[in-house]
Formats: sequence, structure tokens, C-alpha cells
Amino acid sequence: GVAAVGVRGSNHFGIAGYHARLASEAGLIGIAMTNASPLVVPFGGRERMLGTNPIAAAFPRQGQEDIVIDLSTSAAANGKLEIAARQGKRLPKGWAIDAEGAVSDDPKILQTGGALLPLGGDEDGGAHKGYALGAMVDLLSGVMTGANFGPFVPPFVAFLNPGKAVGKGIGHFFLAIHTEAFGPLDAYNEAIETWVSTFRSSKPVNEETPVLVPGDPEMALTKERLEKGIPLEEQVYEGLLLLEGN
Repeated sequence: GVAAVGVRGSNHFGIAGYHARLASEAGLIGIAMTNASPLVVPFGGRERMLGTNPIAAAFPRQGQEDIVIDLSTSAAANGKLEIAARQGKRLPKGWAIDAEGAVSDDPKILQTGGALLPLGGDEDGGAHKGYALGAMVDLLSGVMTGANFGPFVPPFVAFLNPGKAVGKGIGHFFLAIHTEAFGPLDAYNEAIETWVSTFRSSKPVNEETPVLVPGDPEMALTKERLEKGIPLEEQVYEGLLLLEGN
């Protein structure tokens, strides 16, 4: 009832939650993770050693939206910095550092030798835990599969600059779990619905913003985008026009 697959020699992973949902849509619990080119410092370090190394897990629900957990093991994904730069915003404290290790709020800091911090940001925020999670992803996706790991993971377009290699390409790790291998399907369905309702009905800090379960905001935004379309920032729109040659 459990299957694990490691991948080496790969490239861009895309959205981690998408891969996990391939399993949950088939009635299985899906777990997916990947290492990535180094942008993140280890706890206590100032050299890029790990990627944002996302982890995703998806839990099936009968007739309802699946529970989808999808997160990077860095304090923020690289895309968040790109969005901040386009919008002219500064970064929150605890997202990034400059080349000397000082905390930076510059959204373009990665272009000048800076790096992302592990999930948690600093010692008080529990950055050692984010570092450990990122390391776990790297060990499962890279060391165990024969792919590159740590600072040796190539950029997504590796053919442009292969660099030093200790393995083959970028590595992924997938796990699929058949719920019925652990008990009757009806029992699982009842238990997960109880879990969801218990958390959603728990007392919120603000009565106007109820407690959510993982995946709720993304599912709500997906429905909104399907109905109203996807808004584009001016810089993105202009870039698309350039691609079209207009």
C-alpha cells in the first residue's frame, strides 16, 4: 500500500502541489518534494548551500476539495522576491541576507550575491527547523537518488552552465500511500472529515477570519481566477507583448 520513487537527471519541477495532487485525485495520499539550485543558506551560514526545496502533501477527501499542503523550506520562495521587485516593495525582515550575512530588505539582493534564509528566518524564529527540513528534502531527493545535492544542484537551464556535478541533474522524491492499506476506506473518510470540521470550527483570533485548513486559500483563489481571469502586473504584461513581437 506504499510506493516510493526517486528521480535523478531531472530539471524544472514546477508546482510541488500539482504532483502530490496526482495521487490524491486517484484516492491516494501523495507526497512530493524536490531539491533545487542553491539560493538558501544553512542555519548559521552565509553561503548558498540549499535550494528552496519544497515539500507538498495531498490528502484525498470524498466529494470535497483535497487537503493540499505545499510549502518551500526557505522563509520565502524566489518568486516572492520577484513579485516584490516588480511592485517596488521591500522585503520583510527574515527573508534574505546580503553577501556579508546582514539581514536585507532589498528584493533584488539575490542578484548581488545575497541569499535566502531558511524557514523561520533566524534563531528566535526557529530557522534551524527550516534548515533541517530543507536538508531532509535534499537528502531524499539528491543523495538517495544519485542526483546532485546541496550546492552542486544545477540551475534549471543546466545546459547553459553545467558547473561541478556530483550526480545527475536535479532530484525529486515521491511517495504514494493507499489509505486502505491502513484501515477501511469508510473509516478514513469519516476521520478526515472530522479532522477538517474540528479545525475549521476552532476559535479564531478574529471572528471575521475563521480558521482554515491547508489549501483553503489556494482553492478559493483558484475558483476566483477561473471565474474572473488572471490579473497581470504591468511588467508581466509588457514582457508578454515582447514575446509576441508586438
